[in-house]
Amino acid sequence: MTEKEAAAGGAIDIEQLKALADKAGSEIVHVDFVEGGEGLPSQIPVLLDRTAGVVRDLRPLFEHWRDRPERRSGTARVLTLESFIALTNRHKLPESAIFADTDWQKPSLTAVIDYHNSTASGGAADNCKHRIRYDFPLSEEWRAWIAKDGEPMGQGDFAQWIEDHITELAAPHGEESDNILKTFGFKAALPNELQMLSRGLQVHAETRVKSHVTLQSGEGALTFEEEHLDASGNKLVVPGMFLLSIAPFFMGDKARIPVRLRYRVRGGAITWSFHIYRPDVHITEQLREDMEAAGAACELPVFEGAAEA
Repeated sequence: MTEKEAAAGGAIDIEQLKALADKAGSEIVHVDFVEGGEGLPSQIPVLLDRTAGVVRDLRPLFEHWRDRPERRSGTARVLTLESFIALTNRHKLPESAIFADTDWQKPSLTAVIDYHNSTASGGAADNCKHRIRYDFPLSEEWRAWIAKDGEPMGQGDFAQWIEDHITELAAPHGEESDNILKTFGFKAALPNELQMLSRGLQVHAETRVKSHVTLQSGEGALTFEEEHLDASGNKLVVPGMFLLSIAPFFMGDKARIPVRLRYRVRGGAITWSFHIYRPDVHITEQLREDMEAAGAACELPVFEGAAEA
């Protein structure tokens, strides 16, 4: 075979290489393994360079002419759970496995296609280099609520926030409302109640002083009581909670998430804040559902954690 033929991608002739090496005072020999090792061939070709007195590896010579990878490797990143399932099903092997990172702030699923064989299959190690990863993308709605969580807002800003996100509020149903009342000790607001509360609320603080005297000892105490009244002078009743109905993950299923509502009155001005109740619980619940759905759809085992690097 000529050099031109080799450059065109022709097969490499070991005998021809051997003959060329012999002319230069070198020789291609095969080194046998005394005992075979896992993942190793029984023998390898090397160049015995008599002139330099060294043995040279021939692998780089062959690798230079490789026109496709020796094995599948790399990590494919998908944007939806459906794509994760579809791509995993396309490439999966009997020993493939799925690993779930359940950190609620950065959850992910990773399918390791070339995972190690199970003990029942001989327990042979594999490369773990071919992977498919799905980083659960948090929805824009969820990111917005998390960013404002616990942040004080004036009456105008709070009203604007509720107006902009009114479609993400939910009305509690009967059983849900009863559970909230039993768990937290107060009722959950309906979306229209929260909207009315935010639009035009004036709060008047009425402070009364009560005197308590113990006749036996003559000791006395003063007690200050503050009551918040609305613009009409009626006692102000502010719901302690409302419900969100949003999908924590992009294009995911919606979750009903309780949110605490708080207010403060200082110098005649009212300040509002909301506090999402246990956001980690809702993210983790959704993650577990998707994790189980992926395992069932791909017919692969799912493990919480990370595969070997």
